[in-house]
Amino acid sequence: MSDATPSSETPGFDDMTRDIAEVPAVEVIVTVAVNLMSAAAVKLGLTEDGDEHKDLDEARKLVHSLAGLLDASATEISSFHAAPLRDGLKSLQLAFREASLVPDEPGQGPGEKYTGPVFG
Repeated sequence: MSDATPSSETPGFDDMTRDIAEVPAVEVIVTVAVNLMSAAAVKLGLTEDGDEHKDLDEARKLVHSLAGLLDASATEISSFHAAPLRDGLKSLQLAFREASLVPDEPGQGPGEKYTGPVFG
């Protein structure tokens, strides 16, 4: 049996729902994009641990998803938010191309379906 009882310090579902309801959509989109970028950087081996977590198959999925999110939300978020996210995406795409033993054809790399070919 568990002694787990709801504590006054642990927010309930209603509190969490209310908190989420107060967050502007742009902030949610940007937060998700930053999380995708961070995860992609880890999977590309761009962190201090380097190759320990490197997985290009996983990185491809994350970069492609990030590109799709940014493409779909381009008209919903301002260029103030979109410009640095697009720059980060391009950096990840270039890092992917550099890390790949067999580079994708131009326009076939992760996310290039949405961004077009990425060149260094």
